[in-house]
Amino acid sequence: MRTWREIRRFPFAVRLLLVNQLGVNTGFYLLVPYLAVHLGENLGLSAAVVGIVLGVRNLSQQGLFLIGGSAADRLGARGVIIAGCALRTVGFALFALGDGLPVLLAASVLSGLAGALFNPAVRTYLAQEAGERKAEAFALFNVFATTGALIGPLLGSALLLVDFRTCALTAAGVFAVLTLAQALVLPARTVPPSGGGVLADWREAAGNRAFLGFALAMVGMFTLENQLYLLLPDGARRATGWDGAAGLVLLVGTLTNLTLQLRVTRALKSRGHGGRWIAVGLTLMGLAFLPPAAVSGSSSDGWLDAVPVLLGALLLHLGIMIASPFVMELIPGFGRPELTGTYFGIFYVVSGVAAALGNALVGQAMDTGGRTGAGWLPWVCCALLGPASAAGVARLYRRGALPGSPGSPGSPGAVAVASAAPTAAPASPAPSAAPVASADPAGPAGERSNA
Repeated sequence: MRTWREIRRFPFAVRLLLVNQLGVNTGFYLLVPYLAVHLGENLGLSAAVVGIVLGVRNLSQQGLFLIGGSAADRLGARGVIIAGCALRTVGFALFALGDGLPVLLAASVLSGLAGALFNPAVRTYLAQEAGERKAEAFALFNVFATTGALIGPLLGSALLLVDFRTCALTAAGVFAVLTLAQALVLPARTVPPSGGGVLADWREAAGNRAFLGFALAMVGMFTLENQLYLLLPDGARRATGWDGAAGLVLLVGTLTNLTLQLRVTRALKSRGHGGRWIAVGLTLMGLAFLPPAAVSGSSSDGWLDAVPVLLGALLLHLGIMIASPFVMELIPGFGRPELTGTYFGIFYVVSGVAAALGNALVGQAMDTGGRTGAGWLPWVCCALLGPASAAGVARLYRRGALPGSPGSPGSPGAVAVASAAPTAAPASPAPSAAPVASADPAGPAGERSNA
């Protein structure tokens, strides 16, 4: 009940975007988890070709986030959101209707491009509309996204009892409804000019050393979050000998997110700067891998060995719940309000590369551990990565490089120092580590970005 009251306190546009994310994740997870099986078993494609089709979708999305962010800044987030949902409708319909490789590749490109458009655009619009309540808005955003990620696979597995085409057409229909709904009722916003060209915008954001430092420090968050789909499910399957045990990893997190996300964010926001809680969340994410590491080399006790894995999944989700809303809250504050989409786009490009490289390294550690009998190796690597990322964020916080942190431009401490300074003559601006702007509520994330 408290969650619903909190939702009603937000503007209509924010409420609509929350429902939109529920639909986006429902439609995405309704289809994509079953796509590889369809391509390999129903269409008879080789594993290499299946990998190419899936890789093209991921590359189209992760590699083009910057384009989507810039488009949101220059054309308006509303139009980019609508265009992205429309493209996803076409892409998923092609998966249903086409069997040839050219059609499948076109479907992958369109589906990936769609995500590259509406993911940064939705977060840009949400940040602009939420004002000073960005953390709470993104916490609710995570709740709706997680709910969709739970509904989608359940609905997809039921529709697969008919056939894959029915599943894909239903997913396309979900995005068609979202496209129409947003075209009809999502309010338009005035698009302020950025004052320069697209390349100039990119150079400005890429030259913001504080922002790039923050994005690189968050590599640990995205790498560890991706272990919900790689290392933890593998550990659950090995412990129980049951493939379905992998689903328990996501179920634990989904239930935790739905019941605690908003309460955790609201409680922490009143107890200090978001940068401190991001560091705490990252540390907890790293500690989550210690319980599974403790039993990885022992003789299997079946379901008893699954308990440390599920405990690790719970701790990992709690760490994500602590850190993620504050990460999304800080990103717009690093730059000018006119470049909010650009900053989100660059951040998600970095996160996409981090997730790919991180999964490759963790996979390599899993293989090495399997060959040498050091089953603890990938778990320990992940356990070290969390505190390492937390240390990077904490260092930025202590230096005043995070928006709103003590000593940053626009913070109360900085304002007090400036007002106490002599005013006999204007001083030339001192060199700064990076241009950091305050998060102005007039206009300055979280899937799950892969949706």
